Amino acid sequence: MLKKTKKNEERLRRHARVRRVVSGTPDCPRLNVYRSNKQIYAQVIDDTTGRTLAASSSLLLKLENGSNVEAARKVGEDIAKKCKEANIESVRFDRGGYVYHGRVQALADGAREAGLKF
Repeated sequence: MLKKTKKNEERLRRHARVRRVVSGTPDCPRLNVYRSNKQIYAQVIDDTTGRTLAASSSLLLKLENGSNVEAARKVGEDIAKKCKEANIESVRFDRGGYVYHGRVQALADGAREAGLKF
């Protein structure tokens, strides 16, 4: 369970507002990002069936430091590689209520460089 802080409540409110608009389909699933203090996680979700099609994280990649921009870029490249294996070419980017800056932007840039379209 996430800790109830004012900052996190604001993020969850932003995330809920974005989720009203952004929804994944089988043709164009949703790339969701979760960022903690120590790790970064990404998963590709088909919201019509509620299934996770691909997932990656700095924890799964066993990176030495999972909370920096380089780790986020590697997670983005890995999720794009897994999407290519699952025949997913384009996704909708869901930043999870986080500001599109730093680690979130690095993950998106890494996924784009590896060939994922969004």
